[in-house]
Amino acid sequence: MESNKTRLPKAKESESHAHVTIFGENTELLFALACGFLLGLGWGLSFLDGVANGIPIACYVLAYFFGGFFTASEAIRTISKGGFEIDFLMLVAAIGAAILGEWAEGALLLFLFSLGHALEHYAMGKAKKSIEALTSLAPPTALLRKEGDTVEVPIENLVLGDVIIIKPNSKIPADGLILKGAGSINQAPITGESVPVDKVAISDPSIDVADLNKLKPENRVFAGTINGSSALEVKVLKEAKDSTIARLINMVNEAEKQKSPTQLLTDKFQRYFVPFVLILAVTLCFAFLVVDEPFAKSFYRAMAVLVAASPCALAISTPSAVLSGVARAARGGVLIKGGRPLEDLGSLEAIAFDKTGTLTTGKPKLTNVIPLNDVEESHLLTMAIAVEKLSDHPLAEAIVAGGMEKSGKSVLPEARNVKGIVGRGVEAIVDGRKIMIGNMALFAQDNVPLEIVGQIENLEKDGHTTMLVKEDDQYIGMLSVMDVPRTEARSVLDRLAKLGIKKMVMLTGDNQRVGEAVAKQIGITDAMGNLMPEDKVAAVEKLNLREGMVAMVGDGVNDAPAMAKSTVGIAMGAAGSDVALETADIALMGDRLESLPFAIGLSRKAKSVIKQNLWVSLGIVAILIPLTILGITSIGPAVMIHEGSTLLVVANALRLLAYRAHD
Repeated sequence: MESNKTRLPKAKESESHAHVTIFGENTELLFALACGFLLGLGWGLSFLDGVANGIPIACYVLAYFFGGFFTASEAIRTISKGGFEIDFLMLVAAIGAAILGEWAEGALLLFLFSLGHALEHYAMGKAKKSIEALTSLAPPTALLRKEGDTVEVPIENLVLGDVIIIKPNSKIPADGLILKGAGSINQAPITGESVPVDKVAISDPSIDVADLNKLKPENRVFAGTINGSSALEVKVLKEAKDSTIARLINMVNEAEKQKSPTQLLTDKFQRYFVPFVLILAVTLCFAFLVVDEPFAKSFYRAMAVLVAASPCALAISTPSAVLSGVARAARGGVLIKGGRPLEDLGSLEAIAFDKTGTLTTGKPKLTNVIPLNDVEESHLLTMAIAVEKLSDHPLAEAIVAGGMEKSGKSVLPEARNVKGIVGRGVEAIVDGRKIMIGNMALFAQDNVPLEIVGQIENLEKDGHTTMLVKEDDQYIGMLSVMDVPRTEARSVLDRLAKLGIKKMVMLTGDNQRVGEAVAKQIGITDAMGNLMPEDKVAAVEKLNLREGMVAMVGDGVNDAPAMAKSTVGIAMGAAGSDVALETADIALMGDRLESLPFAIGLSRKAKSVIKQNLWVSLGIVAILIPLTILGITSIGPAVMIHEGSTLLVVANALRLLAYRAHD
């Protein structure tokens, strides 16, 4: 059976050295070592008496072949596209050394350059393997239920609507909907969540799943996640090539191609710098006309300058950091779509948040139960639950769930003649008594006591939606519900402030009082309420102008227009959501607000690493060019320092793979 890696997208190999793999992925390293061996052999033989001069030279020529093979092939490919890059400069310098008869010097240059490149590719491969590891998350086969039997089939043979069996403690092969069974699923490979998530079967298996975004997260599973100790029966919702893990891998691969602002700048710099170096080298070839020295010395100095000025470290400094940053983020359940959002997120100081579902749970909860007129709390809850249990109002579910938890009652009286009053509340008959539950508008004809009105106003001032409960002619209590802040919201915002985020704005369609009440609880700096979707867009545009850069955090569906206007759009809970994955620059795969400080901290670290790499790479070039022009440094030391700086910036970038949120 073919490997699973052929079914899911695979992280692409570097084009510069993927075309020859005679000895596998280590071919370039083996060629470099062969070059070094032949160089050492030729140099050793040159000291032996009786050995013809042609033998050491033959060793050097072979060393040129092995050391220059990848360098020449890359240079030819670059020239065929109309460009000149670092490999070309190194090749010219090596040929120049051969022309001067300095075969050993040229072979040393190619050995160190090819060895440096091979080690660089090996190190960069570690970052790529971090991405490629994603491809092995989904199992190669699935247990398909077909005509009463269970058969094992390759995952690419699964089609929409197939029913598969997930054994306990096994990997889940496809995105799907749980039809039977319940248990905990380890979603860490997709969302980065460290704690397994409880999943249950959908109550109505015949439900229309045309809009996957409307399905509840607790009913869905994703390919690549790990089942707990219970067997599950799952209906396939996406083919293998369209699963969340496949899309994640595809997007991470695409992210590698998207260049950051710094990378675009360094690319532009190289386009002008490389021709400048060639002109400088040609000019230095004629230094013997001005300085009293032989042509050979001038030519050698020009070749040394070619080596010293080659911006190898500069070329790899930003891509290595971006690749490592994107790979580390993907391991942590965060999809960063390239260098631009990675750098931008590390630079901004302002974030706009959608309220509902982002800073809050998105589900109203029963927050207050206040009995009146010496009525017992248990009686108030019994009457309220009995009525609201039969109501289809969005707040009824919160009252029933919270009330049942608070009262612990399982037996309730029967409510009859339940009647919903649009925009006001609900009324019913319970045990022969008329129960009315609703807002102040429902009791507009009554003379509600001022102290009760005052209590209701105080609750609503703090963001609660309050309902009055009346039994026959007596007010027996008040209930309040609220879309409560996430438990982690305040600590997350505190961490963001420590990371340097100075302005945190909440955008909400709720009234201003509710927005301010939530903002006060969690530490938001500004709250903007009564906003329609177009108002959120305008608010983000203003923030962008005022702050220079702003990120917009939302669910990726309703907030897509506002995200599009921000510097960086960040979607929460993107696992399984095609819309969120497409619209956002950064997708937090799990519905975890705490992933945001991790993403911003990682971006800040990546930006810092990029700056360090630029200083190192440009600093080395700035020092080596004068030293080689003055003849203080020859080709050998120049190439050693040059390749050392390249490996240094790659090693520095790879530190991002070990990034922790507390770094």
